[in-house]
Amino acid sequence: MGLYGAVAAGGFRRYATYGTATAAGVFTNTAFGFVLAYTFIALWDERPGLGGYDQAQALTFMWVSQALLAAGALIGGGFQEEFQERVRTGDIAVDLYRPADLQLWWLAGDLGRAGFQLLGRGVVPLVVGALAFELALPADPLRWLLFLVAVTLGLVVSFALRYLLGLAAFWLMDGAGINLMATVASVFFSGMLLPLTVFPGGFGEFVRVMPWAAMLQVPLDVLLGQGAGAGTAAGAFAFQAAWALALLGLGRLMQSAATRKVVVQGG
Repeated sequence: MGLYGAVAAGGFRRYATYGTATAAGVFTNTAFGFVLAYTFIALWDERPGLGGYDQAQALTFMWVSQALLAAGALIGGGFQEEFQERVRTGDIAVDLYRPADLQLWWLAGDLGRAGFQLLGRGVVPLVVGALAFELALPADPLRWLLFLVAVTLGLVVSFALRYLLGLAAFWLMDGAGINLMATVASVFFSGMLLPLTVFPGGFGEFVRVMPWAAMLQVPLDVLLGQGAGAGTAAGAFAFQAAWALALLGLGRLMQSAATRKVVVQGG
């Protein structure tokens, strides 16, 4: 565990060195947050209570989503592009020779990256949003603790999905197409644009049980105390943990198949 803790700390320090990129990301998240905030205000003025949220809750959902955007790598920026490039060049052979588990190594590094992004790009947009708009942020410390647990589980689910994308490079060699499709799915099915509770009927029920919901919708419902989606906090954690275990297990199977059929190009 000390090894993977060091890898996570290294991932944190690595992204902490990019001060200019972090500042640009904070500005982008904050500016885009204002655009979305006024869009949400107009929408909830027309449809009060849409999706089971009042306007303050909807704005809270949106601003916290902006705070989690980079940490969850919901629109890219995670480890998968680097992983795919290492497969393409053959450098993945170095990773396979390390005296460490391949999946846990990349999980630790990605959690370190996510931890920095949560602090570096998440806190400022949320604070700005709270100062500029009336948000429904809870005052109960326990609610925030439960939210952090849900966020952590959501980050693991996010990693597990992106690890599958990385492993796909063993067969595809070029991950650009599958990464683009995954980004579109993440934007739409995670709740990043609109809460998933907005979608009606069977389609709404379908998107709320998909793994992307565990990355954003469920943590936000835990923070806001909503019973939608995965239900209570315990139910939410069980929902996220089930997807995390299923996807990590699938990653193990796919990793085993990939390492038996390693195709090294140019390295």
